[in-house]
Amino acid sequence: WPSIYLGIDVIVNQETPPHHDQVSAPSLLDLVVSLGTHDAQFHISEIGTIFNYKPGTMIYLAGKVLTHSVPKWGKGERIVLA
Repeated sequence: WPSIYLGIDVIVNQETPPHHDQVSAPSLLDLVVSLGTHDAQFHISEIGTIFNYKPGTMIYLAGKVLTHSVPKWGKGERIVLA
């Protein structure tokens, strides 16, 4: 299918440590999509924000600029398209 993105990462049942996206451009937004049965949270360090990251959540962010992470969650399967 046509896409504006250069690639898609699939992350399964892994914590995501605080990081900046290496491949994206500072002026573009990245999309992360949460799937599965988990109760994870999505952290953005610079603005001190924690989002509920339940299955079905979609987040657009400047991943090259903002430090973001998903720490260990309590239960369930986590699948992310990024």
